[in-house]
Amino acid sequence: MSKPVNLNKVRKDRARKERRAQADRNAVAFGRSGADKQRDKAENEKSIRRLDDHRRET
Repeated sequence: MSKPVNLNKVRKDRARKERRAQADRNAVAFGRSGADKQRDKAENEKSIRRLDDHRRET
């Protein structure tokens, strides 16, 4: 016969894994230095300007 499963433990483990996954995603999204954020913002603005400069007038 199989061993009984504690459903509360399973539920808590699942919730713990989900919180850990969310924390890892946040670390990737928000765990950057100020210089990195500034460089990315400048690159993004440059690409937007470049697209706008190549836009045709209608």
